[in-house]
Amino acid sequence: MVHISRICFRKYGNFVDNLRLYVRGGTGGMALPRLGGHGGNGGNVWVVATKNTTLKKIKDKYPLKRFVGGSGANSSVRALKGDKGKDEEILAPVGITVTADDGRILGELNAEGDRVLVAKGGSGGTPYSSFEPKKGQVKHIRLDLKLIADLGLVGFPNAGKSSLLTALSNATPQIANYAFTTLRPELGKVAYPDYKQISIADLPGLIEGAHLNRGMGHKFLKHVERTKHLLFVVDVGGFQLASKTPFRSAFEAVQLLTKELELYKEELVSKPALLVVNKMDLPEAEDKLEELKEQLQNPEEFTDLLPDDMIPKSFITFRHVVPISALNGFGVDHLKSCIRLSLDEYAAMETSAMHQEKLQALRQQSHECFRNEDKISLSSGVGRTQ
Repeated sequence: MVHISRICFRKYGNFVDNLRLYVRGGTGGMALPRLGGHGGNGGNVWVVATKNTTLKKIKDKYPLKRFVGGSGANSSVRALKGDKGKDEEILAPVGITVTADDGRILGELNAEGDRVLVAKGGSGGTPYSSFEPKKGQVKHIRLDLKLIADLGLVGFPNAGKSSLLTALSNATPQIANYAFTTLRPELGKVAYPDYKQISIADLPGLIEGAHLNRGMGHKFLKHVERTKHLLFVVDVGGFQLASKTPFRSAFEAVQLLTKELELYKEELVSKPALLVVNKMDLPEAEDKLEELKEQLQNPEEFTDLLPDDMIPKSFITFRHVVPISALNGFGVDHLKSCIRLSLDEYAAMETSAMHQEKLQALRQQSHECFRNEDKISLSSGVGRTQ
C-alpha cells in the first residue's frame, strides 16, 4: 500500500520564503600595550541548516531581524590573549540560498548541518594594529527558500493538482470549480511498502506570463528549481482561465507550461518530466487523450496552434504519459508506480555517471603517473650516458 502525508502551510499570508536580515560580526577585544597583549577576535555570524524550523519562525522569534556576534575579550594581566567572542548562529531550514543585498550568492544550505559564514568578527588589537581592535563585518543578507523535493507539480490553475493530491492521500486541500485553489506551496511525502519515501512539491497554478512575475510567478517558479523531476498536470478537456482569455487545449497547455519554465530558466526544461492527463472521467476524454498523444509524438507539426512567441525552443519528451481521474481514482496507482520507476531509473543513471567520472579520473591519474615515470627513466638514462 502506498500512502502520502502532507506538510501544509496554514495560509499563504503565513508562508514566508524570503527574509532580509541585518548581520554584524563581533568587535575585537582591546589589546594591552604595556605587556604586548592581544585582544580576542570578535565572534562570527553563521547561517546553519537545521530541522523543524521555518523562515516564519525566525521572523516571529526575532522581530528586529538583527544578529550580532559576541565581542572579543580584552587582553589583561591575567590573560594576555583575550578569548574569542561567541559566534552567533541563525538556525534556518534546509533549501536556503543565502545572498548579499547586491545579489551575490554567499552559500547554500542543501543538507542539515550545512553552514554559511555571513559576517566575520573583527580582529582583536595587536602590536601590529597599534593595539586597536577592528569592528566586525556589517551586512544585510537575504535568506531565500527554494523547496527541495523529488517531484514538482506544474500546471495551470484548475488542472486538478489539488484533487490529485487528495486521490493520493487522505489530505483535504481546498478544492472548488474555480481557478486558484492552491494559494501557497505545499510539500508532501509518498511512502512505499519498502519504506522508500518520495517528496512532492505542489505549487500554485501558473498563468500565462508567469515568467514575467504575473500571478506571483517568480515566487512559485523558483520552487521548481530544486526538484529532481517535473510532473506536468493538464486537463484532458483543455483550460480557460477566464472568459476574456483564450481557451487552451491539453496540447497547448503542455507547450505553454514548457515555454513559461523555459523563459524563467531554460535549464528547467531539461529536467526529467512525466505528464498526468487528468479528468479522464469527462465525456469524450478517450478521444481527446488519443489526439493529445498523437500531437506529443510530433509536436512540430502542431505549432500553428500556438502564438509565435509561445512556441518553446525545445519540446519536452515525457518519460511517461499517464491518464488519470483524480475524481474516481482511475490510473492513480499506475501513476504512483510510474513516479517510482522514473525516479529509480534517474538515480541509477546518476550513479552510473558518477562511477564513469571516477573511473575516468583514475585513468587520467594513471596516465599521468606513467608519463612521470617515463620522464624520470629518460632523465636517469641521460645521466648515465653522460
